Amino acid sequence: MSTACVRVSRPIPQLGLRELEAAGLEIRMGGLDLRGVDALLCMLTDRVNARLLERGERLKIVANMAVGTDNIDLDATRRLGIPVTNTPDVLTDATADLAFALLLAAARRLVWGDRLVRGAGFSGWSPLLGLGMDVSGRTLGIVGAGRIGRELAERASGFRMQVLFTRRSGGVPLGELLERSDFVSLHVPLNPETHHLIGEPELRRMRPHAVLINTARGPIVDERALVRALREGWIAAAGLDVFEDEPKLAPGLADLANVVLAPHIGSATVDTRNRMAQIAAENVVAALSGAPIPNLVS
Repeated sequence: MSTACVRVSRPIPQLGLRELEAAGLEIRMGGLDLRGVDALLCMLTDRVNARLLERGERLKIVANMAVGTDNIDLDATRRLGIPVTNTPDVLTDATADLAFALLLAAARRLVWGDRLVRGAGFSGWSPLLGLGMDVSGRTLGIVGAGRIGRELAERASGFRMQVLFTRRSGGVPLGELLERSDFVSLHVPLNPETHHLIGEPELRRMRPHAVLINTARGPIVDERALVRALREGWIAAAGLDVFEDEPKLAPGLADLANVVLAPHIGSATVDTRNRMAQIAAENVVAALSGAPIPNLVS
């Protein structure tokens, strides 16, 4: 155990590093060089493909510090017999909180208002200044009835919102949800079925006053189509924490006043990131010590 080595792809909270150090592991910080490495603790922004994995002749686990694993070639890990783990449950509340924050910010034009005041364009109250959209009592369509989606619904209940869900079995069909909802929030994993789940046809089915929220994965939305929708008034606004070609944005997206942009901070609270790092480290320690591996994805 004392000679085992873990590659940590980028800096993580100290709680996770202490977990690895307490197990006597050698920690190599930064990058994805898997030569001579027994474990990889990586992030959702790391592309862990077959070529990379094949270089890890000693690799016994890939521990993703995220819930999703769309950044990892799971077919390759299965072929090579490398377990993959994630960090489920702990980021549910933080991400649901941010989704509702984006919803409120987009509906009430908070970013626009902040820029107006900071830019010295605010000359006083006016009855027509900064008119936004009511949230209380409106209809929220949640695409995906997983943990985060259900927690978002709990928050919406405090605003007396009617909530519609799409789910694999039952629920409201996506097209109907888009047509009936004032707000649409995405909470599905990224896979071939959900890539560009929201494209031009779907955006055109939404209400002209509707707001789209995405805290899931960027490629679920066709970002170029979304720019057109926001520019031409197919929908009223959007709040995005994730992007299709992150960190790049589709041309014109950043120029729009009716979109709120966040830098992928859905899980970015101190407690949540600490716990994510700790769970990822615990997965590594278990795999390298021969103990049952928690949080196995593949």
